[in-house]
Amino acid sequence: MKVKTMLCRRRGVLLSWRSPIEPPGRKVDRRYLQWGGPGRALRGTGVPGIAVMMLALSSTGCSVLINKVGDALATGNSVYATDNDPDFVWEAVPFGLKTIEGLLLQAPKNKNLLFAATSGFTQYGYGHLQQDADFTEANDLTAATALRGRARKMYMRALEYGLRGLEVDVPEFRVLLRKDPQAAVGKLKKSHVPLLYWTANAWGAAISISKDDAELTADQNLVEALMRRALALDETYERGSIHDFFISYEGGRASVGGSFARAREHFERAKQLSQGLRLAPLVSFAETVSVATQNKKEFQTLLEEVLAFDADKAPEMRVANLISQRRARWLLARTADLFID
Repeated sequence: MKVKTMLCRRRGVLLSWRSPIEPPGRKVDRRYLQWGGPGRALRGTGVPGIAVMMLALSSTGCSVLINKVGDALATGNSVYATDNDPDFVWEAVPFGLKTIEGLLLQAPKNKNLLFAATSGFTQYGYGHLQQDADFTEANDLTAATALRGRARKMYMRALEYGLRGLEVDVPEFRVLLRKDPQAAVGKLKKSHVPLLYWTANAWGAAISISKDDAELTADQNLVEALMRRALALDETYERGSIHDFFISYEGGRASVGGSFARAREHFERAKQLSQGLRLAPLVSFAETVSVATQNKKEFQTLLEEVLAFDADKAPEMRVANLISQRRARWLLARTADLFID
């Protein structure tokens, strides 16, 4: 593997980085149904392996190396994604995210760092905080409420970074988006899809747990505009993860403009693009559509399929699939609460 040496001198400080990384009846409570969620968690935030060097950079302000690190974070395969212990990953993520924020103080328009922050904060908010809130609610509503409050903060932070990233190429993007959503998203290209996807996910997730915030809920059409543009530009992104969003978006709004039929179409396409290696579409469809239509057999079949999957079969998505299996296990345990016999 190629080893690269970089030097940076600033304020009398000499940094040398040698790294193997080459940068380039019973009413179902539906308030907290996911909007598809991060279908492939912990991608593009591979921080710990270069953490010491990054901390040095954030204090010295070497723009050349900061930009190189940003490239590595956005394009490199994350060591997080292949981990077999989600809890261990969640313990490591906050340090990495704060380090990225430190680097952004020195390079505020680095699109790769902005992408890493957007995707990282969204995934931490959903995969850890919001899911833990769901798991905790039955036994401790106060703790669950606090966790959702923290998750919302993570989503709003991710949203800000995402909009900043899009504004690097499209100045005043957020202003134009509110004025004319279609004209705004029409300025975005295929290269913007990763940032589009995570920005829309952050925004949608914030809305999903902020039903008491009318102003934020009113932004739903903007989220849809962003995600539909991402879908049109590259439906294959992250093995069809954009379709995951629309499974829950269409299924969760079936009575107000959504469609169970369209949700199923997105579900089938997501499975096709993922080649059966991503479990998130199955969990999302079971939780949203199967519950809403009271199809208990389908619900159980899908979630049992999720639990039967060998996470080692797709190492690059291991941690994301383990997180999906954890949610599937929790949902199955709640079957009696979700369905009317």
